[in-house]
Amino acid sequence: MATYVLVHGAFHGGWCWRPLVDILAKRGHRVFAPTLTGLAERSHLLDERVNLSTHIADVANLIRFEDLSGVVLVGHSYAGFVISGVAEEVGDRIGSIVFLDAFVPGNGKAMVDYWPPELKKEWDEAVAEAGGLVRKPLPASFFKLPPADTAWVDAKCTPHPYATMNEKLTLTGARERIAKKAYIIAENFPSKNFRMFYERAKADPGWRTYGLPTGHEVMIESAESLAGILEEVA
Repeated sequence: MATYVLVHGAFHGGWCWRPLVDILAKRGHRVFAPTLTGLAERSHLLDERVNLSTHIADVANLIRFEDLSGVVLVGHSYAGFVISGVAEEVGDRIGSIVFLDAFVPGNGKAMVDYWPPELKKEWDEAVAEAGGLVRKPLPASFFKLPPADTAWVDAKCTPHPYATMNEKLTLTGARERIAKKAYIIAENFPSKNFRMFYERAKADPGWRTYGLPTGHEVMIESAESLAGILEEVA
């Protein structure tokens, strides 16, 4: 039996892991899928203080207060920043760290540092239109999700606090000291950043790499295959 902590990306909540949680739980694993502050069922907690550090604390404190160890820590998309920060806080409790079509940030980097100028401008304008605190959700179709699932995802996604994208992350190498590291790329979602992180991991003997023929929402589109990979890297 393994212990999994699954961390969602921008606009989402713990709900997006439900298909995967059900599979892993049926196989006897212990699974946690927390919702980050200010999103989904915790959207009522959103204010100007919610930033990347808040989200790192959400997950690190879950691991501490549940007395978890040997954790398989999985981060999707934006949550690559979150789990990298969590490794700095509770790295001794993490047995495997998995980046699921996710950012693998460098020291001193913020999410916006990986965006081209035109994307940064588009986000700034969208956030200003929404009142300066959040970006309204992107449509599920943007993430190449099959039409059968888009209505469900669009109904669940909530605005994301923009401060999380602008806070720079301080890293000291705790992520690299975790014994097992893996990168899983969504092969049907075009992203220069995710391809770059995947290729870097592939070239590093300390990492295992995988590809799945899905859009960005891997845990929804291909939960069964993803569960198999996560069991392998545990």
